[in-house]
Amino acid sequence: MRDREQRMRAITILGATGTIGEATVRLIESAPPGTYAVEAVTAHRDASKLADIARRLSARLAVVADPAALPALRDALSGSNIAVAGGPEAVRVAASLPAEWVMVAIVGSAALAPTLAALERGATVALANKECLVCAGRIVMETARRCGAKLLPVDSEHSAIFQLLDPNRLDQVEKVVLTASGGPFREWTLAQMAAATPDQAVAHPNWRMGRKISVDSATMMNKGLELIEAAHLFPVPLDTFGVVVHPQSIVHGLVHYADGSVTAQLATPDMTTPIAVALAWPARMVTSTARLDLALMGTLTFAAPDHARFPSLRLCEAALAAGGAAPSVLNAANEVAVELFLERRIGFLDISRLVARVLDRMGAPPADTLQAVMEADAEARRIALDEAAIAA
Repeated sequence: MRDREQRMRAITILGATGTIGEATVRLIESAPPGTYAVEAVTAHRDASKLADIARRLSARLAVVADPAALPALRDALSGSNIAVAGGPEAVRVAASLPAEWVMVAIVGSAALAPTLAALERGATVALANKECLVCAGRIVMETARRCGAKLLPVDSEHSAIFQLLDPNRLDQVEKVVLTASGGPFREWTLAQMAAATPDQAVAHPNWRMGRKISVDSATMMNKGLELIEAAHLFPVPLDTFGVVVHPQSIVHGLVHYADGSVTAQLATPDMTTPIAVALAWPARMVTSTARLDLALMGTLTFAAPDHARFPSLRLCEAALAAGGAAPSVLNAANEVAVELFLERRIGFLDISRLVARVLDRMGAPPADTLQAVMEADAEARRIALDEAAIAA
């Protein structure tokens, strides 16, 4: 076993049954034998799928965050010699195990505690969760610096900038640009968007994503949240960051330098590539993802974002400038608003209006501790529901 640990890169996958987790599993399975050893895999409550993944990867530990799913997981892994556990604390413990590399693909604020646990022991953390940096970016980045941990972005746009940005020439960077597809309503009028249905909002033209993030793409809130993340990830001035609409989703990020040159990262719209970048870092690994053929692609187009039709971008910029827990307030209010929209209780354009009202009421509370961040999150959710009830 000791030889196995020395030869293999020990990894843990938090959120193994989701889209990002499953893609990570496929990459591990496609790697040459002896490349990776899996310490732990976790899921929210899908015990059957998690057990299958744990067996396929010969994981040492499988954890379900929902304790009610633990009996099913225990039964599914009976006789396998794979340890099992349940509950949020067990997920945090899984992140604390001695894996060199940890994929954080847990959705929502539940990822904060395990992410900090992995960073605190100096691990390399591949981050595929927005809330960690949007809600507690300063705390997360300070923990990484203090503990000598490495944070690798998995989001396609942040991965692009990570690959492009020269850390030795940050003073020569003029602009860092994230690309946005524009979502399904890129060419819709305000009147059309006012009548948009949840099914129309989740029909993203380029990416396969969950319902919530698909709605965020349709409002362009997703891109605003990515701006907030980028401000924490990359040490350049806030006014350096920008967004350009690129419907083809082939160029994922651009960096403009002082000499007039612009570097860009291009790839097909497939999350396999940014996951592979993080999984193999600092090396590169072979993947089966479709190769980009620019001649076949023909034309790539770009346009400035329309802030009048997509006010969520401005809301994110304002929250970032306000600082404190304002981004956490924005994120929580948006989660409530999107859920209300998916339940057909508010209209599509009401999403950004509701978020704006919550930001107006709460401003920028302190965010010095994780507890303060979570309290601001909870209060924002309460106010969002209150505002929605008043508007109804």
